[in-house]
Amino acid sequence: MADYNTQIIEEFRANEGRVGGNFAGAPLLLLHTTGARSGEERVHPMMYRAVDGGWAVFASKAGADTHPAWYHNLLAHPAAGIEVGTEYRTVTARVAEGAEREAIWTAQKADYPGFAGYEAKTSRVIPVVVLEPTG
Repeated sequence: MADYNTQIIEEFRANEGRVGGNFAGAPLLLLHTTGARSGEERVHPMMYRAVDGGWAVFASKAGADTHPAWYHNLLAHPAAGIEVGTEYRTVTARVAEGAEREAIWTAQKADYPGFAGYEAKTSRVIPVVVLEPTG
């Protein structure tokens, strides 16, 4: 998986935020987190949804029964960074709850049905994380 992500990250940076393959045409960002245990910077390519005041990302882990590592990293260290296109922004992460989460999640599933498939594969509630700009 690390090699796969490395290829996406390299392609993203070489093409001003655009990639081919499974992510061709999809809104993609690079999320920079601080490791919850290691304290080391980690970079994660992922789809996002623009929302009022920021960007929403989805801790789907392709429908696995556990949350992705980046989600645990953000819970431990909500100060993060994102690359969108050629721009780098600092952000603060927060987990969307209630009606806010439901509205964002429903829209994401409607636009990208693969997310509904991820939801069907797991019994956990897939967290929606809002990344709000800090500067």
